[in-house]
Amino acid sequence: MRPVAPPSPQTRSAASERQKSLTKPAGSLGRLEEIGEWISACQDQCPPHALVRPRVVVFAGDHGVAAHGVSAYPTEVTIQMVANIAAGGAAVNALAAVAGATVRVVDIAVDSDTDTTISRYKVRRSSGSIDREDALSESEVRAAIEAGRTIADEEIDSGADLLIAGDMGIGNTTPATTLIAVLTDTEPVAAVGRGTGVDDAGWIRKTAAIRDAMRRARPVVKDSVALLRVAGGADLAAMAGFLAQAAHRRTPVILDGLVVTAAALVAEESARGAREWWIAGHRSSEPAHSIALRHLRIEPLLELDMRLGEGSGALTALPLVHAAIAALKDMSTFADAGVSNRASNPEAPSEA
Repeated sequence: MRPVAPPSPQTRSAASERQKSLTKPAGSLGRLEEIGEWISACQDQCPPHALVRPRVVVFAGDHGVAAHGVSAYPTEVTIQMVANIAAGGAAVNALAAVAGATVRVVDIAVDSDTDTTISRYKVRRSSGSIDREDALSESEVRAAIEAGRTIADEEIDSGADLLIAGDMGIGNTTPATTLIAVLTDTEPVAAVGRGTGVDDAGWIRKTAAIRDAMRRARPVVKDSVALLRVAGGADLAAMAGFLAQAAHRRTPVILDGLVVTAAALVAEESARGAREWWIAGHRSSEPAHSIALRHLRIEPLLELDMRLGEGSGALTALPLVHAAIAALKDMSTFADAGVSNRASNPEAPSEA
């Protein structure tokens, strides 16, 4: 994909100047001021307008590597959780309601049949076991990337003014960790976490699977599409397309945890500059997530030891974005409020 133009530097500068005129000491709202300036630049409007349609898209897909003991849960949980999200009963739904967002779930590679309203962009049933075979064929990886782009276009054309990608799939932290480790040249033992809660034996199996997958992935590490085909999966490829397209469409994104950030890492490789349109909602307890965030040079907003996925960490951070917008948009300036913005200096001589 072509490089991505950044959020407006002129509007960011105007937002920074406005921050200095508001009725508060300069810098006293900390990172809220940075967030406000970022969203203002993304909207190319100062002050920014309130978000009216934040939207979460949960990308669901299973992975063949789950059959080899790398996850604490069986693959049938994916289809059960897709139904739970569609019915409004998952964590993503509860957190979205609090944060003022709406949720959509899409079946990209669930290893079961789903309702046609969810499976419109389904690429296949389960991606391949990446420790011993390619995740996808050439046609499948391109279909998945295109599905992600199309879904981003659909949401933006329907009025979404901020996007969040979520993930749902048993075994998905294995390809996600593989992508991060191979792109950052990290040894598996330093990158592998517990995922959904595997025991020591499961961790060893997972580490071995990622080691083998990395061996297969290294020859194609410079080719983002081939990397997703060999060591990613349909859901990860769709998320990468979604995140890159959101940036091309000048729409801000809050990144979630390990799986989404792995897709973001690949998206940035293929669409340089896309990361300027993203902020990270939180830092997962998965070690590979911190590695990916450092590589992207993005500092997360929250650290709550979350590792659920679904978009939950990004949604937990969304109220901070609302707050940052409100502070920049709705606070009075010193001039409007008739408040002096001249700092006192007790050592200065008094004026007669």
